[in-house]
Amino acid sequence: MTAILAAPAAKLAIGAAVNLAGGIADALSSQNSKAKKTAADFETVFLENFTQTMMNSSGTEGPLGENGVGGDVWRSMLTQEYAKQMQRAGGVGLSDQIMRDLIQVQAGSSATGPAGAGNG
Repeated sequence: MTAILAAPAAKLAIGAAVNLAGGIADALSSQNSKAKKTAADFETVFLENFTQTMMNSSGTEGPLGENGVGGDVWRSMLTQEYAKQMQRAGGVGLSDQIMRDLIQVQAGSSATGPAGAGNG
């Protein structure tokens, strides 16, 4: 190959390698963002159950006024919002651990691949 053709060929090869590396990085970033969202959603559900238990009252008068269907609906919506805000403010640390575990599981399942699925 002559020097005139070698430079454009090398430039084309480098461009293809950069595009491939960018595609792989985007795929990994997408998996990590999905794992992060799933972990955050799980922590929000946990916090919602926690706050709902705290807000339940056994009497006719609770911390949010009179109990009943309207009070239960309002209390449910309030606990959802409390849980979302607590998770956004840093939560209780569950989402970080769940995200690490999800990424480990994804890495393990991609390492075994379809051939490992039949063993067991």
